[in-house]
Amino acid sequence: MEQWAFPAKYDNSYFPEADSPYWFRERETMDPELRAEKVLVRLREVMRYAYATSGFYRRKWDDAGINPEDITSWEAFESVPVVTKAEMRQSQLDHPPFGDYLCAPESEIHHIHGTSGTTGTPTAFAVSRHDWDTIANNHARIMWGMGLRPGDTVFIAAVFSLYLGSWGALSGAERLHCKAFPFGAGAPGMTARAVRWLRASKPKGFYATPSYALRLAEVAQAEGVDPREFEIGVMFFSGEPGASIPSVRNAIAEAYGARVVDCGTMAEMTPFMSASATAGTPEGMLLYQDIVHHEICDPTTYRPVPYGGEGTPVYTHLERTSQPMIRLASNDLSSWVYEENPCGRTYPRLPRGVYGRIDDMIHIRGENVYPTEIENVLRGLDHYGGEHRIIVTRTGSMDELHVEAECVHTANDPTALELFKKTAATELQSMLGLRVSVDTVPQHTFDRTDHKARRVDDRRALV
Repeated sequence: MEQWAFPAKYDNSYFPEADSPYWFRERETMDPELRAEKVLVRLREVMRYAYATSGFYRRKWDDAGINPEDITSWEAFESVPVVTKAEMRQSQLDHPPFGDYLCAPESEIHHIHGTSGTTGTPTAFAVSRHDWDTIANNHARIMWGMGLRPGDTVFIAAVFSLYLGSWGALSGAERLHCKAFPFGAGAPGMTARAVRWLRASKPKGFYATPSYALRLAEVAQAEGVDPREFEIGVMFFSGEPGASIPSVRNAIAEAYGARVVDCGTMAEMTPFMSASATAGTPEGMLLYQDIVHHEICDPTTYRPVPYGGEGTPVYTHLERTSQPMIRLASNDLSSWVYEENPCGRTYPRLPRGVYGRIDDMIHIRGENVYPTEIENVLRGLDHYGGEHRIIVTRTGSMDELHVEAECVHTANDPTALELFKKTAATELQSMLGLRVSVDTVPQHTFDRTDHKARRVDDRRALV
């Protein structure tokens, strides 16, 4: 296998042949059973390293009766207890600032990122200089698979702060020898400036969240600019569900005339692009199992579900030496398949990407409702205005689901307005299996976002 070692040892001067669809042909197209054998050996190496260098893992595995040397089968590995975000936060509180799952010396730390802490205690991500180089090589390889090439301009329209997505895209673009354009996002007036820069630079690649791409298209159109004038070839997204949702994907592709690529797992799992679509397999996300080991597991037992099943992704680093995650439970939702991929890569695939979070799932009248399902319905309707809010209330003992959707014909076409409300309510009820009330509001009623959209307002706890 090309440049397969632990710790990773990548040749930064390496590039594949220009006409190759693969960065590492052998690693990407090899017999999956042979790859699985090699990955199992690597998992034992990673666990051996973490056990020797981390008090966190040593305590956790000793308590569970797990020894790295015992990991000689997949059944044995699948019995390794998962790591939760709550454990990581507690470790950092007890051993500030990086926790005792930091396996590399602090003197080797090159980048510090993290969560904002808006929904709990912030988490610090420490990435060593060696790991940053590894991440850049991983992301360059995956971006090559998307269809990007040396010399292409890659426009990065995401916040440059604690958020790792923008920095990860930048590292990959630089290693790929692209013209990296770290434009950023979030400052007042920045989206209008992005329109002007995109018209001027005409980048081959564009990275952001799906929500921001839709907002950018609205701003461009309001200024009389057709987003297709940007001549973007590949738009790749992470940070939130969307790029694998058919209606969202189609809306972005139609607005820009570009190929839409979904990618991304978790910031903690950087190189987060280890799940990604490719130019030849554009739908869903392939799982680069030789970069990060991905499992889709039952959220109760954390045992892998069969292909075709739904569960929560569980991730294990195969190359990180600073804060390696070993069976990190994501709390996200996805399903996986193993079938022939048009691009020729022999990886499993998430056909619908990562489409929600267990804690974002709405339990209402015995049904599980995912916000992405509602978005998919609304974006497929004529006259949808681009944003909506999902409101959950309780009257007595009865939960109610209400949707407020922007509509482009609220003032001058009452017939279209009523048809939109009726159609939306009918299709949502058919999709979700429960009654949904729908109201419309004028277009641009709801704020747009430069980052991740927040559309659910659950008021039941306030009643």
